[in-house]
Amino acid sequence: MKEFWVDARPWKKEVVTAALESGADTIVAEESGKVRALGRVRVVAPDGDLAIGRDVWEVRIAGKESEENAAQLAKSGYVIVSAEDWTVIPLENLVAQSDRIIAAVHDAGEAELALQVLEKGVAGVLLQTGDPKRVKETGAVVHRGQERCELVPFTVTAIRPAGMGDRVCVDTCSMLKEGEGMLVGNTSSAFLLVHAETMENPYVAPRPFRVNAGAVHAYVLSPGGKTAYLSDLAAGDRVLVAGTGGETREVTVGRVKIEERPLLLVEAEADGRPYSLVLQNAETIRLVDEDGRARSVVEIAPGDRVLGCIKESGRHFGMAVKEKILEK
Repeated sequence: MKEFWVDARPWKKEVVTAALESGADTIVAEESGKVRALGRVRVVAPDGDLAIGRDVWEVRIAGKESEENAAQLAKSGYVIVSAEDWTVIPLENLVAQSDRIIAAVHDAGEAELALQVLEKGVAGVLLQTGDPKRVKETGAVVHRGQERCELVPFTVTAIRPAGMGDRVCVDTCSMLKEGEGMLVGNTSSAFLLVHAETMENPYVAPRPFRVNAGAVHAYVLSPGGKTAYLSDLAAGDRVLVAGTGGETREVTVGRVKIEERPLLLVEAEADGRPYSLVLQNAETIRLVDEDGRARSVVEIAPGDRVLGCIKESGRHFGMAVKEKILEK
């Protein structure tokens, strides 16, 4: 998860208010009291949670010497880097050496570029502006997620009842849109796009914040290329929501509901390899077909094609590992 910092020096109440409303992680200020009076957030200040010169350093890049200084300081804490000409900051070198680099930016465009450096991107950005509108624009860029998942069609080969079992509803703190859902799989090498409960139906009212994601053992794709077991999710965790174009955003889990329900095994193949997913057997559970339409599992039949993504197999505590692991 990328960090969104906002510079409130000199004091700018409107900027800080916009920052809090936009989900800023950290406010840099001259003192913490005014910030804390507006909301609960981490503050960088002499009397704050972090302090300049102790936990955070500011380095203006003017050449190789200052670049090397920034890299050395990053071994001890965060380093905010800036330059006269922002576009020539050697962020690539710094990002390659440290995951504590915060790039000073002035608008959403600069933030987007910094977050994509070497694909990995900087740890976060420090927005320096007096314009609350820019704060909101930049916050949206930081929180929408820089990760993309290349979605490919999977051909359904079988779909059949799988008895009773425990399934997981993931209720998020965000309203999901039509075409969005979570990437869930029986294995860590392939995930199907399970659609959010945004659709009207005769049985229950839409729950646009919810994804009825699958059985307790399944993996869900999380930020940073990680996975989590559905059964391990809890309030406050972050998971990825994906759209039909492969774009993703991070959302916060608000609640997890695990209940015994009738299950359904969906088997599908992609690139000549078999994969599967166990879902609740109910009309309200939907996958997404290759045309981007939500399709109920009670309608899906062998030969239909649904969207998902293929990942490098092998996980240890949710992290991808390069070792031979067979999952079936």
